[in-house]
Amino acid sequence: MTTPAPRPARRATTVADVARAAGVSRQTVSNTLNAPQRVHPDTLARVAAAIDRLGYRPDQSARSLRTGERRTIGYLAPVDDPHDPNPLMAGFLEALVDAAGAEGHHVLLLRPAAGEQHARAVIDAVTAARQVDGLVLADVLPDDPRAVHAARLGIPFAAFGRTGPGLPQHWVDIDNAAATAEAARHLAERGHRRVGYVGGTGPLPWLAARREGFHREAVRLGLTLVPPPADGELRSLLRDPDRPTALAADNDLAALDIYEAARTEGLHIGRDLAVTGFHDTPLARHLRPPLTSLRLPLRPIATALVTRLLAQVRGEPTPTTGLELPAELITRPSSSEKWPPP
Repeated sequence: MTTPAPRPARRATTVADVARAAGVSRQTVSNTLNAPQRVHPDTLARVAAAIDRLGYRPDQSARSLRTGERRTIGYLAPVDDPHDPNPLMAGFLEALVDAAGAEGHHVLLLRPAAGEQHARAVIDAVTAARQVDGLVLADVLPDDPRAVHAARLGIPFAAFGRTGPGLPQHWVDIDNAAATAEAARHLAERGHRRVGYVGGTGPLPWLAARREGFHREAVRLGLTLVPPPADGELRSLLRDPDRPTALAADNDLAALDIYEAARTEGLHIGRDLAVTGFHDTPLARHLRPPLTSLRLPLRPIATALVTRLLAQVRGEPTPTTGLELPAELITRPSSSEKWPPP
């Protein structure tokens, strides 16, 4: 049997091929890829059509040598438990990869061990090796040591969470207070007059903002706020003759605790007690009844972070203030019925 001769490898399409097909110079093709604002719209369309027809793919390594960009964004992920992962941050990572890809960048996932010295070591390593163009940080506090160290080194960064006034303001976050205020209005519109808020009392700024936003709006609306339950006392709160008819939780897992306590006390969620959550994790859709929850705009957040980061990398004008984006209240049967029930 005669072995067939191997087919010659197909030659990769070059800039010259695209230029020839579009009837333009190689410089015009280069401008189309790197500075499209310099190219007449008709010419831009013709070159783009040739690129698409020929299947041309730019050599990113050569482009990196010319521009100094690595086409890579480092994502310093929060410390997490792989056996109990945070679904919110998993969704954010997916959104970040998509946003970076739309700009022709990859995401390098960096996950240092707990402790600020480990985070500093990772930032030092990728900076020294010039592995990334800049960093995206998440779960950022106002005086976050990661942001402080990145600013000290001069490496571009953008933060999911607010940096303090002494640091670059390249942050994007949701308006937590406005989000829980919307939950309070939603409950009031359903007829609830006696409400409560269930959540952490720690110093994390976003939790404090959520609590303050709900309380302030409830007072403005003339609602009666019941005292927050102590740990393990949800059942006692729901057993009280003057119990609230609606509870807002500062996260979906806290809402699950409310569901369990209510059912133990013989209350039906949605009919006897309205409940809202925060984050709109997959849990919210799978509870029975499904949970009303505040959804974070993860894709717009990721896109804004990438835009702000790459503006720094490219020396373009950057905003001097952070960006707040609204959360979206997703209404489901846990709070959709009117109170009191007919």
